Amino acid sequence: MTAGASPGRLLLRPGHEPARRETDLLRHLPESVSPPAIPANALLMPPPVNAHDHGYGIRTLDFGNIDDALEVWIPGLRLRPRTDPYLEALVAFSRLALTGVGATMHCHNSLNIDRLVEEAGAVMRAARDVGIRLALSCPLLDHDPWAYDGGPQRLRPFLAPADWDELSASIPKYAPPSVQIAAADAVGAANTSPLIDVQYGPIGPQWCSNALLESIAEASAATGRRIHMHLLESPRQRQWLDRRFPQGVVRYLDDIGFLSPRLAVAHGVQLRTDELELLAARGVQLVSNPSANLRLRSGVAPIADMSAHGPAFAFGLDGTGFDDDQDLWRELRLAHLLHGGQDLMRTFTAKQVFDAAIHVGAKILNAPVNEDLVLVDYGALIADSLTDDLDEAEVLLARMTAAHAKGLYVGGQEVMRDGKLTRIDCEGARAELLQQARADLPRLTGERQRVTKLAAATRAYYSGW
Repeated sequence: MTAGASPGRLLLRPGHEPARRETDLLRHLPESVSPPAIPANALLMPPPVNAHDHGYGIRTLDFGNIDDALEVWIPGLRLRPRTDPYLEALVAFSRLALTGVGATMHCHNSLNIDRLVEEAGAVMRAARDVGIRLALSCPLLDHDPWAYDGGPQRLRPFLAPADWDELSASIPKYAPPSVQIAAADAVGAANTSPLIDVQYGPIGPQWCSNALLESIAEASAATGRRIHMHLLESPRQRQWLDRRFPQGVVRYLDDIGFLSPRLAVAHGVQLRTDELELLAARGVQLVSNPSANLRLRSGVAPIADMSAHGPAFAFGLDGTGFDDDQDLWRELRLAHLLHGGQDLMRTFTAKQVFDAAIHVGAKILNAPVNEDLVLVDYGALIADSLTDDLDEAEVLLARMTAAHAKGLYVGGQEVMRDGKLTRIDCEGARAELLQQARADLPRLTGERQRVTKLAAATRAYYSGW
């Protein structure tokens, strides 16, 4: 061992093979990085990819939107405070980078197409400043706001006339499909970073007209741009889409050329086996979001069926996480436990978890694989272990948390050192974001009353389904 060397483990294929013991981990770090202090018995590995998220700098619970059934929870998003999009994204991306995640899919939240190019530019600048990889899904929708099968008018019978008059002023108006797609293309044209990929982001088929879905399919085929879309998340979405598309929504999407290897769909909780097989046949990828689906009472995705019959899948936090902490390592643990089965042999292995989180996640983001590294304090994970030959992937799935991520290297650059971000003042950004959010409280106080009424009307409407 050379003087100043830092011995440790190199785990390039978690679940496939054990880590390689290295006499000096420093030689595997980017050449541009000055040698960090590496913990004893550290581990280097490719970081997992957060393959579906919304970039909540202010998390939903923090602005008063308590978990509920998805459709009843959605009105609470109106309570999101008005803040600087750059600052919001900067805090969200910083939170992820501090956990050792170097790449994320960001489904942008703005529904104002006139502001999309400007806001997307701010989001991309935030990702560049933090230093992470980003896939930016540009929101596209034009159908059935507030309620499936008819939109806001479906909720009118469940609201007092005065409340309807007040709320109806905020019914969204949508630009034509061509205008929306042109805006997404303009965002892509403005992107100059090799770490950023711009994608079409239809919010979900329940919120998109047939004309918009068909236009997106045509645009993706013409440009090669990827598509990222929510699909069959809740039981009520299954009910409505089955009525709207008697042949099945997945079959309809296939008929219009929407299904291809350029498509990733999030959630998929309500997918049937035949639909999983069709998605797999077309090369579509799926992102599972276990915590979000449990918290919003959508259910548990059929990951076991996907392993046998379905598409390649990845994992995403969807802006939540099991402890509301954006810890993707804990999310992987939850998935590993949820889908392990009850047989003598585990039906969902560590290899499948990490292949999903690293390789499929990278494909969904249109990102390279094995070009980034996270430095893990593995010694802390096995501090009391009586043996030193455990499968590292199994140890990570049993004990790894964000707190054990100590260094992050993305695209040959250092993003985190000794558990602290190297490029930005994340605590300063968070304090400024909270100050902006609190300044919006007077408006939100009045909005909360409207949200309560809209959520109650939404619950009453769907209770009759």
